[in-house]
Amino acid sequence: MRSILRRFVDCRSGSFAPIMVIAAVPLMLAVGLATDYSLSVETHSGMQNALDASTQSLTTLPRTDSDADRLKKLQDDYEANGGQGTAVLEAYDFDADGTLHVKTSASYDMPTSFMKLAHVDDVSIGVSSGIEKSPSLVEATFKIDKASGYWNKTISLYGTKFKEKDAKPLMKIEYQYNGGGGDKGYGTTTVLTPDNEGNFTKIAQKQVCTTTDYKKKNMVKGMLRDGDKMTACEFTVGDGSGAPIDVSQMDGLYLQMDVPSGRPNVLKSDDPNTSDRLFIDSVEVPTGRDVDIFTAVPCGETSSQAWEDGGSPVPGPVDKADFFYSVTGKCNYSQRVAQTRFTR
Repeated sequence: MRSILRRFVDCRSGSFAPIMVIAAVPLMLAVGLATDYSLSVETHSGMQNALDASTQSLTTLPRTDSDADRLKKLQDDYEANGGQGTAVLEAYDFDADGTLHVKTSASYDMPTSFMKLAHVDDVSIGVSSGIEKSPSLVEATFKIDKASGYWNKTISLYGTKFKEKDAKPLMKIEYQYNGGGGDKGYGTTTVLTPDNEGNFTKIAQKQVCTTTDYKKKNMVKGMLRDGDKMTACEFTVGDGSGAPIDVSQMDGLYLQMDVPSGRPNVLKSDDPNTSDRLFIDSVEVPTGRDVDIFTAVPCGETSSQAWEDGGSPVPGPVDKADFFYSVTGKCNYSQRVAQTRFTR
């Protein structure tokens, strides 16, 4: 075979071989261009994915970080995600309501292989990314309305800090039955917040309900009629404005009701098996669905919520619930990974 090819190339009787050699040059160049182009497309895609991921990571930084800190994280995350070249932080701006706008770009001079034959040593590749992050819940103010029932119970707000795994209680609402209250039963409800050592000794709000026989006393304003009983409730601690809870450093939130006498005796908003005992604005949470407290508490508005402690079956009407309270949300920039969308 080799001898045949050698005789073909060495042949002087025709011009076919020189023509093939001349034709092979542009053919090889075309194949090289296609190869380099394919590599540039692949590199562009990888750079774009890396830049999008690293740009999104900037939305989890503390607001107090400097631009130098942000640029370093951008470049480090860009390289860690396989990005080629250099990333640039073009803008990192906040609106008055805490909305964050981020713009980034990256560039890379990709060395060529076959295109060097045409004196093209590299190809410039550029990508850009942009993200808008809406305000998220940073504070929740809980205000008790009324609690009832013959079972003592406690509602707790649990939060998990950024980069931590274990949830810790941020607020507790304790209810103790007073021994009266007619068919519904009422008692004393106390809102507690932790001190610097994490002990729940600070009373932010306390509501005391007392019950008397309706037949022996005339109904007065503020009293609740329940059968032959009437109940008066008043705040003995706090002005009824509620307890503001700082959740700005929390990556996760859930509500839990502990009812020692109930079945089940632990109800959680993020547990699909028990979340249906929670009512949000008079609507019962559907069975089998968990609740994200970050979205269940509206920004700048008040949500009326209630829990059924287990004494009545669910589904059921909200007026059968036992623990009524309201919660108002305050929103601003949060390091939590949420409420983001790409803008470029």
